[in-house]
Amino acid sequence: MINIAIIGYGTVGSGVVEVIETNGALINQRTGDEIQVKYVLDLRDFPGDPIQEKIIHDFETIVNDPEIKIVVEVMGGIEPAYTFAKRSLLAGKSVVTSNKALVADHGAELLSIAQEHQVNFLFEASVGGGIPIIRALNTSITADEIEEIIGILNGTTNYMLTKMFKEGADYNEVLKEAQALGYAERDPSADVEGYDSCRKIAILSSLMSGQQVNFNDIHTEGITKISTEDILYAKEMRMTLKLLACARRDIVTKAIPHFEEGEDHIHAAVAPYLLYEDHPLFHVDGVFNAVFVKGNVLGDAMFYGSGAGKLPTASAVVADVVDASKHLHTSVMTMWHPDEVHLYPLSHTKKRYFVRIKGKVDALRNHLESAFAGPIEIIEVPELQGEFGFKTSILSEGKFYETCKEFPAIISTYRIAD
Repeated sequence: MINIAIIGYGTVGSGVVEVIETNGALINQRTGDEIQVKYVLDLRDFPGDPIQEKIIHDFETIVNDPEIKIVVEVMGGIEPAYTFAKRSLLAGKSVVTSNKALVADHGAELLSIAQEHQVNFLFEASVGGGIPIIRALNTSITADEIEEIIGILNGTTNYMLTKMFKEGADYNEVLKEAQALGYAERDPSADVEGYDSCRKIAILSSLMSGQQVNFNDIHTEGITKISTEDILYAKEMRMTLKLLACARRDIVTKAIPHFEEGEDHIHAAVAPYLLYEDHPLFHVDGVFNAVFVKGNVLGDAMFYGSGAGKLPTASAVVADVVDASKHLHTSVMTMWHPDEVHLYPLSHTKKRYFVRIKGKVDALRNHLESAFAGPIEIIEVPELQGEFGFKTSILSEGKFYETCKEFPAIISTYRIAD
């Protein structure tokens, strides 16, 4: 029998209990042993719930019980989750978590402690909910050098953008609906400002690079400035707008501080992007998430599924519990070094852009083509008078935004995904 303790009996914690109860026989068969929840740590009591007989209020009970082999941390936040996870690992107990903030902030340290003590620190559910992207990067694609990861990693914003695109609703209207349905919090900033996606791509980037990627170094924009007019232009171009979290490995073409010409570098960003119809993430709608991965040997692969929710997330947590149960005395997770990687400045990366601007095409075209260093593709939306849009040629990000300062009539700008 393998005894586990669950820290936090909220949405995910109760989901973990439900998954184990629902699929217990199958889980035990695949584990080769019986998994039993011995304790559930929470500040609250749950009278009338069968779990009440396992509820405890003191973490010391867990860390000092030699029968507990795996600790499931699903309380969220940094503290006391970090202290509980670290002490559990130091006590020789494996830790499974769904806590993206914990992994993004302290992943390298906790992985190192786990390896030193021959236990595991597993975090499949921290990125993409029920999508097995961490396990794929840790096992299935370990023969590849990962060249690119692009993901729709936040179900709330993807739901909102889908509604805006398909129904013509404005941002504030869709946000209220998402909050009413429970997709968005009362304070939605973590989702709509891109912070949630930022921490998730930081985790994936750390696995990709083998070094700690500080999420504070990742350029992050949200969806709060996207308007119904922007959506009309996207439709006119047969494109869509998605909040993408991107990490890419490239070759340095010109030496700059921290980077020599010809060496590898990684850059990362979270921002709304315009996608063409043939882009693999174009049709990922609603609350679903997807992660596109390009390997230097594998080529292209995509992982798609429920990116959040009680049971999809709990399923990923329990899958990690099974993995930890099979490897009680062996650390199986790929580590990344605690030294922070220098992310390549986004200003040096190159891509095409879409621009909305007030004015008339005939009056501005020549000036725009001269300023943006190449021909532009004009887009006009019949119902929007006194303005137009255009796509640029390929420019460095620094050059593009510096040029935009010359045109105070610019309304909005978006990057175009490859």
